Amino acid sequence: MDWKLELVLLPVTDVDRARTFYAEQLGFRLDVDHHASEAFRVVQLTPPGSACSISFGVGVSSAAPGSVQGLHLVVTDIEAAREQLLGKRVEVSEIFHFAQGQRAPGPDPERRNYYSYFSLNDPDGNGWLVQEVGYQPASTAARPTEHQP
Repeated sequence: MDWKLELVLLPVTDVDRARTFYAEQLGFRLDVDHHASEAFRVVQLTPPGSACSISFGVGVSSAAPGSVQGLHLVVTDIEAAREQLLGKRVEVSEIFHFAQGQRAPGPDPERRNYYSYFSLNDPDGNGWLVQEVGYQPASTAARPTEHQP
């Protein structure tokens, strides 16, 4: 039997501000924005390529805004992902990895799966880690051989 995580609730103070951040700055797909009444609104968004969505709104969670920490987004190129978010004016940490049990600057020198990270927070302080898995260096184009007469 499969047990699939499909939705994570995020507590936020301003639904429209959170919607703008996740949809426009992080590039999540807007799935639902249902406003049944002043006491109930639910917004659901999904990260590109993910089977799990996030949801927030009015009347959907009693948790304190900003209290969700440690959510992970996985990307194949940590440097490109960071640059993309910086281009959309998202505040992100520097890239880091762990070496000999200590946090060290930059991506993992061997670009091993699950070793390189950066962090970010949404406008309410809910915390995310972006983690690199499946990095493939750009292949160098084969140089044409010189023609010898």
